[in-house]
Amino acid sequence: MELILLEKIQNLGNLGDKVKVKPGYGRNYLLPQGKAVPATQQNMEQFEERKAELLKAEAEKLNTAEARKAHLETAVVEMTANVSPEGRLYGSIGSREIADHMTGLGFSVEKSELIMSEGAIRTPGEYEITIQLHADVATEVKVTVIGEET
Repeated sequence: MELILLEKIQNLGNLGDKVKVKPGYGRNYLLPQGKAVPATQQNMEQFEERKAELLKAEAEKLNTAEARKAHLETAVVEMTANVSPEGRLYGSIGSREIADHMTGLGFSVEKSELIMSEGAIRTPGEYEITIQLHADVATEVKVTVIGEET
């Protein structure tokens, strides 16, 4: 399936690139999200007409992501969780819990932006969490999990 990208997509291409993707990825993600359009002659012409507008929108997204990155670099995230006598958490702390906690602290973060390379947190300690704000902008945030025995 050939598509024209309407925004930069990590590991795929830049704005305006004509890419070949698997049909499921195109039909189920890129097209419904408005990130791409089918690579037809009519769509190519429409893209050329809207190119300046799309480039401006992409630049605004990048600037917004840079501003959010600067704000997030000041983040100090401390979470408390119940631990067992062996020192392990009851349950785990995942990206949803971290995103909700950070939103409560005044940092706007979506669950889908968090990248937890080691998976869910299961023991108290300090962890580095990557937040992918844009295809070109990512930042590291230190999350400290403090255990409380019950």
